[in-house]
Amino acid sequence: MTDSTTRALRLGTRRSKLAMAQSGQVAEAVRALTGRPVELVEITTYGDTSREHLAQIGGTGVFVSALRDALLAGEIDFAVHSLKDLPTTQPEDLTLAAIPVREDPRDALIARDGLTFEQLTADEGRVARIGTGSPRRMAQLNAWARSLGRRVETVPIRGNIDTRIGFVEKGELDAVVLAAAGLTRIGRIDEATQLLSPDVVLPAPGQGALAIECAAVNADLAARLAELDDPDTRAAVTAERSLLAALEAGCSAPVGALADLKRDEQAVTELHLRGVVGTTDGSTLVQMSTTGHVPASPDDVSTPLHMGRELAAEMLAKGAAGLMGERAL
Repeated sequence: MTDSTTRALRLGTRRSKLAMAQSGQVAEAVRALTGRPVELVEITTYGDTSREHLAQIGGTGVFVSALRDALLAGEIDFAVHSLKDLPTTQPEDLTLAAIPVREDPRDALIARDGLTFEQLTADEGRVARIGTGSPRRMAQLNAWARSLGRRVETVPIRGNIDTRIGFVEKGELDAVVLAAAGLTRIGRIDEATQLLSPDVVLPAPGQGALAIECAAVNADLAARLAELDDPDTRAAVTAERSLLAALEAGCSAPVGALADLKRDEQAVTELHLRGVVGTTDGSTLVQMSTTGHVPASPDDVSTPLHMGRELAAEMLAKGAAGLMGERAL
């Protein structure tokens, strides 16, 4: 008879190639940590089956709810999410047990002929068509083109990484923008023709980070999974998601945020948080930043939470509230 300490742990994951890759990496880490086998349980979410654009179906939670239902029903022991897909309010009956070390949070451009964004927009006789399903990316790409005295056409797209890159390979689009972390996790980062600096395109709050979640009643498992947590990553994404929550925006809203940890020779000393909200045509952006102290202990989330709320309040005072309703694609 298999007892509870030796049976395979069931890890719930979405079915996409990217989700399977990142869940597989977490499974290996959990096997090494616990000495127990881990089996992947594939679950289809509403976000996977809907043909609508994310901004139309709401974005928030569409890739998450089916996994959470399976957790609460006891069909799986823990789940792995892309953190940027998680709603900012954590249910009481679920525990965000670990946020491992973050992958590169930047966005990546994959363009025809190996071109950069600046090169794509340099041809005055041609308006580059750039695919993305994200209003956040649309807003910042259009604003970037405007700053160069140029114009791009942002084209709403859905589909997995292969599908999106295929639009460029077939000549249907000049470029697509994807998360660098996803490309790295499936071994395709070399196809990026440019990694977009956060100075021009801020990523989605939590982009590049994973969330490992389990039922709150499973305290022993939560304690083991917590050993995979990275305090620096948790502090950074807590600040970013606090900003998002205070703006009362979902993950399909045109909000970008990134918290950078500043280091001296000994340790992390400061947390620098940047945020942006914009209209999808790039005509109006509200961009602001703030700097605060790093939490004294991993359990102290009050500082990053406060930073996110303070920056959101400043952005709302500067007009961000009027931009939050932008959902048109």
